[in-house]
Amino acid sequence: MNTDSSAPLSNRRDFLSTSGRIIAAGSLAGLVLPKVHAAGSDEIKLALIGCGGRGTGAAGNAMVQSGAPKLVAMADVFESKLKGSYKTLKDKFDDQVDVPDDRKFIGFDGYKKAMDCLKKGDIAIFTTPLAFRWVHFTYAIEKGLHVFMEKPVTADGPSSRRMLKLGEEAAAKNLKVAVGLNSRHSRALQELHQRVQDGEIGDVMLMRGYRMQPPIGSAFTVPSMRKEGQSELLFQISRFHSFIWASGGGFSDFYIHHIDHLSWMKNAWPIKAQALGGRHYKKSPEGEPYIDQNFDSYSVEYTFEDGAKLYMDGRCMIGANSIYSSYVHGTKGMAIASKSGDTGLPSSTYHGQNPTRDKMIWTSNVPPGETESHANEWTDLIQAIHDDKPYNEIKNGVYASVTTSMGRMAAHTAQEITFDQMLNHEHVYAPDVDKLTLDSEAFLKPDADGKYPVPEPGIKKDREF
Repeated sequence: MNTDSSAPLSNRRDFLSTSGRIIAAGSLAGLVLPKVHAAGSDEIKLALIGCGGRGTGAAGNAMVQSGAPKLVAMADVFESKLKGSYKTLKDKFDDQVDVPDDRKFIGFDGYKKAMDCLKKGDIAIFTTPLAFRWVHFTYAIEKGLHVFMEKPVTADGPSSRRMLKLGEEAAAKNLKVAVGLNSRHSRALQELHQRVQDGEIGDVMLMRGYRMQPPIGSAFTVPSMRKEGQSELLFQISRFHSFIWASGGGFSDFYIHHIDHLSWMKNAWPIKAQALGGRHYKKSPEGEPYIDQNFDSYSVEYTFEDGAKLYMDGRCMIGANSIYSSYVHGTKGMAIASKSGDTGLPSSTYHGQNPTRDKMIWTSNVPPGETESHANEWTDLIQAIHDDKPYNEIKNGVYASVTTSMGRMAAHTAQEITFDQMLNHEHVYAPDVDKLTLDSEAFLKPDADGKYPVPEPGIKKDREF
């Protein structure tokens, strides 16, 4: 299925970088688990489900790992996406791409056909919009496959609870599951995390994340973007950042990295959020009405159990001041977590609250070959498979997704939303998503003017649309 192909591939993934990842053993430590792919015993094959820019990049990161994993199947609902992804990967990796036409699958059932081309212990890559994540994960567990899935993994309460249970099932089968929250696999952020835990900047009181930039991806949609003859359902999937059911909207997809790695620095998840946001621009620069569900600015105040705060500011506006960085403030000093971007190097710590050179305590120095966190997460997934070590990131992926959704819903409803409220909310954003076919009707309907339901803060208080 379609993924974000609007950003250049080289900006998303550096295919030539390799690196590592901390093994996520969690509560499984000490358990005797069935082996899936005995250490180093067999070539790992890959199936790519979702062939946009993210999927193409993820497959490329996988194929530069030791053991030379091989791509053998691909699936999407858009033939053009699959063809483009195949050409990019074949041109770059040639012998590692063995996907003849009879292993290229178009349609909503393509994920099953692609995974049927794998054997137990191979890897399925899930890079479709998040609405389909639980559907694909369920089948991967049935097939005994390891999984790499992109973030976010959920946008609503019911799918979050479902994914937590699926994560437990995967762990019980000793299946390795990676979630694309690559911040936690930045070597610089890993060292910063340890320094924060060791008290280098004192007790954490405040964290700040900013992703303020021009419109990106498919977050802004106008009627002329619909291709002639395209169904309503496929139009929404093709513009997935514009629709909360498909992606959690721009807020979830763009801001989850900072929310995740700042919560990691605190070693806790916020318990509640209050927020604001708005739609300042009703029309595109060309004069077409925007019909998507996103706000173009957000400001969320997250509160932790001990009263500490995390502020996340997001904006998608042409011509506005751009800030894309994150910070941690403690009782003795502060840290720059990401200097620029989601994991921008270097990370650094300082005495006091001003990050000046004369106050610097430490700055990161990542070894060559370990600077790209997208590659790091694949290196450690492959390592966990070969070494047969527990590796399951679902709980963290769900909690990061719920925390992000909590902030988004607080802005969209103008209510204070708790973590428990978000996790246990009963609104299903994509009902019967597992039953979709190419002929299915969309569950989100436009009005007579072609516009979709938008959040109405203070009016719609218990749901986002």
